[in-house]
Amino acid sequence: MKITMTMIKSKIRIPEKLKKINQVFEEHGFSAYLVGGAVRDIFLNKEASDWDLATNATPQDVMKMFKFVVPTGIEHGTVTVHFMKEEIEVTTFRTESGYSDGRHPDSINYAATIEEDLSRRDFTMNAIAVNLADGSVVDPFNGRSDIKNKTIRTVGSAHERFMEDGLRPIRAIRFAGRLGFSIENSTYKELFKEEIHKKTASISIERFRDEFEKILLTEKPSAALKMLEETGILNIFIPEFKICRGCIQSDYRAFHKFDVLDHLFYACDGAAEYAGKKLNVRLAALFHDIGKPESKKISSQQVLNENGEKTEIQTITFYNHEAAGEKITRRIMTRLKFSNEMIDSVCHLVKEHMFHYESSWSDAAVRRFIIRARLECMEDLFDLRMADMYGMYNQPVDMKYSESIRLLCELKDRIENVKSEKNALSLKDLAVNGRDLMSIGIPAGKELGRILNGLLECVIEDPLMNTKDKLLEVAEKIR
Repeated sequence: MKITMTMIKSKIRIPEKLKKINQVFEEHGFSAYLVGGAVRDIFLNKEASDWDLATNATPQDVMKMFKFVVPTGIEHGTVTVHFMKEEIEVTTFRTESGYSDGRHPDSINYAATIEEDLSRRDFTMNAIAVNLADGSVVDPFNGRSDIKNKTIRTVGSAHERFMEDGLRPIRAIRFAGRLGFSIENSTYKELFKEEIHKKTASISIERFRDEFEKILLTEKPSAALKMLEETGILNIFIPEFKICRGCIQSDYRAFHKFDVLDHLFYACDGAAEYAGKKLNVRLAALFHDIGKPESKKISSQQVLNENGEKTEIQTITFYNHEAAGEKITRRIMTRLKFSNEMIDSVCHLVKEHMFHYESSWSDAAVRRFIIRARLECMEDLFDLRMADMYGMYNQPVDMKYSESIRLLCELKDRIENVKSEKNALSLKDLAVNGRDLMSIGIPAGKELGRILNGLLECVIEDPLMNTKDKLLEVAEKIR
């Protein structure tokens, strides 16, 4: 449930549902506070969608107070309360000590006050609480001031906070990118230190991947991606990007303004512009040209300049970089433990992103393109092409005057025509099947498969051939 909570002088107006859940705590002699992202969103004038509460009641106390409670993290003092059709995470005030594994505290002790609880949190903007009894704000580390100044600062020593949990450096960068904040100078300097990098490298790959996904799904992913690169953290998890920096693409034709890495970062921004929240397209935008460094070739030739004098020009090419990029992308995404479905989707887009449509294509050529690139992937592929064009100059594409856009729209129209005509695009669309061929004496096996594929080629070339009688006649001739 999304809620809008407003300030009343120095207090927060508490919504009815939170008042009612707090009433349960008060009736049993306990206090409750709203904490976490919802509080931060209040001071950012955004709608809060997740409710996290901190309380001096133990998990066992909470389980006695409410009818439906799930012990989601009871070993860390957390349970999930189902209340008035909401799932509300409730955690007992606690302090933590020792983080030998770089993630989980070695010991957790219940704390007496909300101030003690807030002292264990990562950033000042996340260390603010709202008392549900009266709406008063508890802000011992001046988080409101940092939010106002758009600053990310750790609670206490940045070195200690980052050494406690190796994910925190990545979270700091993700918050900065998502919110458009800057990271306070001494906090940011810690992100460059070798000791912090070692701690960050110790986190599970799944934890990095989850934060990485959140970064890619921000409004402008390049902001955080550049900080990940600058600090050296990106190289810990995706070292394949390193050779993309300084890989120049532009020659006398001026197709590209940026090197490969900046182009990939800005293409990711383009995916945010044109593809919405589709993670597969954002990932494909980030990886689509990652094969360019190993595919790069530079050739020189003599030409006559405007004065009739000989001059040398260089041409930069990246032939088959999409095939190299597909292999690199699969390796990276497998290492980051993305799902097989996501890996296949992204790799397919990377492999197919270099299509070059021309108006001279025959209808059969359009049908072959659809078969190769897959009809169900067309929208994503077109979104990726738009993101790619955005990334060339780090700005939206001029929809009115771009020849590339005109051709893309023309191809879209031709694909829609193919769809409306219900042309055969796969073996299952043929008017005959294997049983039909066997009925005229063609045995099951490789020969039957060869003939079916030959019939599909025939129908792709001429859709009017897709009748049972015509295809059986053709089958007799090519058997």
